[in-house]
Amino acid sequence: MYRFSNTVIGFLNLFTLLASIPIIGAGLWMARSSTTCEKFLQTPLLFLGFIILIISLAGFIGACFHVAWALWLYLFVMLFLIGALMGLTVFGFVVTSQGGVVDVPGKVYKEYHLDNYSTWLKKRIKDPQYWMTIRACILGSKTCATVITWSPFDYLTKDLTPIQSGCCKPPTACNYGLTTLSQDPDCYRWNNDPNLLCYECDSCKAGVLEDVRRDWQKISVLNIVMLVFLIGIYSIGCCAFQNTKRAVSDYPHGQNRMSKVRPRWDFYWWRWWHDRRRQLY
Repeated sequence: MYRFSNTVIGFLNLFTLLASIPIIGAGLWMARSSTTCEKFLQTPLLFLGFIILIISLAGFIGACFHVAWALWLYLFVMLFLIGALMGLTVFGFVVTSQGGVVDVPGKVYKEYHLDNYSTWLKKRIKDPQYWMTIRACILGSKTCATVITWSPFDYLTKDLTPIQSGCCKPPTACNYGLTTLSQDPDCYRWNNDPNLLCYECDSCKAGVLEDVRRDWQKISVLNIVMLVFLIGIYSIGCCAFQNTKRAVSDYPHGQNRMSKVRPRWDFYWWRWWHDRRRQLY
């Protein structure tokens, strides 16, 4: 069982090292696309890929070649990642705990109200510069291309995604035949132009937030699984770090230093190298 933890850490980091390559490749591939949605994900993917690459390389070298400083760096960054992931998970559950789903009588689809979401999400989505980026993303993805051709029967029988429900049509409660009645402000923001539709409506912003909320909750559950996994790896890494410090002289704790039995992994290689140099010179 001696140095078993080093072997486990070495194999795990070799696996994550190889896994970081397609992540970096995906980020670089997205840089070639002109779609705003994909460029929006490019930076986080590249950052995540390079971080995993560096950490995995440090852990692999430290565990397999008994480099203590590399394992120390690996454990330090791992501890930082565990703390950051834990904070992000708690934050994600807090800001996505509220939703704005509203049932529409006689319809299959739902509608969404912006006021029902958390303050942080509303402040973020109402930022003009941020919303301009998302609006361009929705336009580029052609989300509303099929919805605007629907017949009244389609609206009765077909479901809509949150973005389609909020951005591709006016609110169901709008009644354009009775202009004297007070109506939802989104009713007046609606425009039949395919480039306008309801992209400036609060319902469109709410639809985007609903998509974000659902995705974030799924990611938060995955984060919990990753936290358990990372804490387990961190515990094994601590054992590997202790083994690496002992491997400098390669004797178990408490054993006399003069009775070394098992040379370090590079002992025979260095002895061959010095013998070879003496023969040459």
